[in-house]
Amino acid sequence: MQPDPRQAPTPTNNDWSPQFRATEDAVRLHGGWVQRLRDAIGQAVVGQETLVDRLLVALLADGHVLLEGVPGLAKTLSLKSLAAALHGQFQRLQFTPDMLPSDIVGTLVYRPETGSFETRQGPVFANFVLADEINRAPAKVQAALLEAMGERQVTIGDTTHPLPTPFLVLATQNPLEQEGTYALPEAQLDRFLMKVRVGYPTPAEELRILERNARTRPKPSIDSVVSLDEILGAREVVDAVYLDGRVKDYIVSLVAASRRPEGAAAELSDVLAAGISPRGTIGLALAAKAHAFLRGRAYVTPQDVQAVAPDVLRHRLVLRYEASLSGWDEERAVQALIAAVPSP
Repeated sequence: MQPDPRQAPTPTNNDWSPQFRATEDAVRLHGGWVQRLRDAIGQAVVGQETLVDRLLVALLADGHVLLEGVPGLAKTLSLKSLAAALHGQFQRLQFTPDMLPSDIVGTLVYRPETGSFETRQGPVFANFVLADEINRAPAKVQAALLEAMGERQVTIGDTTHPLPTPFLVLATQNPLEQEGTYALPEAQLDRFLMKVRVGYPTPAEELRILERNARTRPKPSIDSVVSLDEILGAREVVDAVYLDGRVKDYIVSLVAASRRPEGAAAELSDVLAAGISPRGTIGLALAAKAHAFLRGRAYVTPQDVQAVAPDVLRHRLVLRYEASLSGWDEERAVQALIAAVPSP
């Protein structure tokens, strides 16, 4: 089936090559697990479709997610359910001010009977790691997690250890309670592919939550419906998803407008102190490809870019202090940026 040219930039006649046709076939073949995985997670998680979708985008794009929301919104349950449905290793880290880097990556343990040191790996050696209330940890702990997130490896003593594949960090922070917290440095924020804001469920979803959980019998278990190898295979297909030159230009224009807003986004000239890094440019393209794959397409549309742009960009924009006093926040700035740059 050929894409509808009215919807978005699609491959030109010269681009309808056997390679693109093969990508279309691969998307259909490797995308068969998407609905099975959504249904499996839905056995435990009510609503939160956007949260689940962004977790799948991050998984396919090999990125990490920072979740912001009040407690009790199924953030932990969502990642735990995803790990169970994929038969992956899951570890939860509760961050506290007295935490040490060794509590995350592990340490060397001395064995007096042998007179040698033995490596004891920390909980970060898992496929899915939940860093709960990450902003409660001091700088040294956050720096230890930074290497794991960026390099997919940790160093214990003088030895570097690779982390499992896939490796996904889901960090949470409470936007209301800031006492006893440490602001995440910009370098670490930039390591997150997306920052997702989790909201309250609708009244209908709340009723379903109540009916499902107001009972004493055991909660339904989640079966493994997708293998980790299937996810790794799907990542290769996501890399091959077609990204038209006009869509590439659109992504670059969004990033450029955040750095030099006096042009297309003049409204933001007195709002933004710093723009989006090249890592954000790459992340936006990868997230858009994964978004297209999850919808069964072998090509990216501007709508894919716009769908993931708020989550990919909001934590990469640095607002001026005066702008914050005038009512601006990162959400408003991202929406103004998207509105200012013409879509192809």
